[in-house]
Amino acid sequence: MVVDSLKLRYVEAGSGIPVILLHGLGSSIYSWRFMLQPLATAGFRVIAFDNKGFGFSDKPASGYSNADYVRVLIGFMDSLRISDAVLVGSSMGGAIAADAALAYPHRVRGLVLIDAAGLGVRAPWLLRLLHSSLPRALIALRGRWVTSRILRSTYADPRKVTSSDVDQYYAPVASPGFGAALRGVLHEFRFDDLRGRLGAIEAPSLVIWGEHDPWIPRTVGVEFARALQRVAFAPVANAGHMPQEEQPDTVSHLLLEFLQHGVPPPPPDLALIDGP
Repeated sequence: MVVDSLKLRYVEAGSGIPVILLHGLGSSIYSWRFMLQPLATAGFRVIAFDNKGFGFSDKPASGYSNADYVRVLIGFMDSLRISDAVLVGSSMGGAIAADAALAYPHRVRGLVLIDAAGLGVRAPWLLRLLHSSLPRALIALRGRWVTSRILRSTYADPRKVTSSDVDQYYAPVASPGFGAALRGVLHEFRFDDLRGRLGAIEAPSLVIWGEHDPWIPRTVGVEFARALQRVAFAPVANAGHMPQEEQPDTVSHLLLEFLQHGVPPPPPDLALIDGP
């Protein structure tokens, strides 16, 4: 799909209320591999895409601000003639989803934040990483070993990461343009953009958090839940930063409970917006 001259890779399955899955920093649609079928089977139109700069979508050298990512998301929805959707965002994808809910409340039927970024980085080691020269060194190396170490660090139980998982995460890292794109994200994207703004989100929300997230601790999830107006908080045991990968059965169950009981049905006279 082409959105504002940007090529985006996406997958979709099922029909019904649209559910858009937004992956995190350095990830891709692969991170949602366990969510697609359960949501589609339950009667939802579930869609995941490689966001700008990641996976096998285009990787320009700039244009990675929070507002830029919201524009990509809304353009993506317009291209698929989706008037509104439930947004499910993991990590950086959660920050993008919440920003979209603030900027375009009429386009967001419900909001699910999974170990979301947006309130700043609390882990001291990660803070040092983002504000040091180390990211440039990692970008320069871009080896499979580095990818493996980073991926395993997101899990509560690193033994669950398979060789195939590493291959899937490493494939786009080795592609041309990845280094420049990642530099652009680290330079332009604000990971504290949501501070003081969450109370204005109108959509019903679910906050899912890995109990043992080493990247963004559970206390940040509690902070999200306290700031949102209409929210449920669901900690996930034996999970790290990406519980949808580490505890997929638990997360798919939580998502379905929210989608079936926590999101209002579409109005009967809802008309599709005009697409390109």
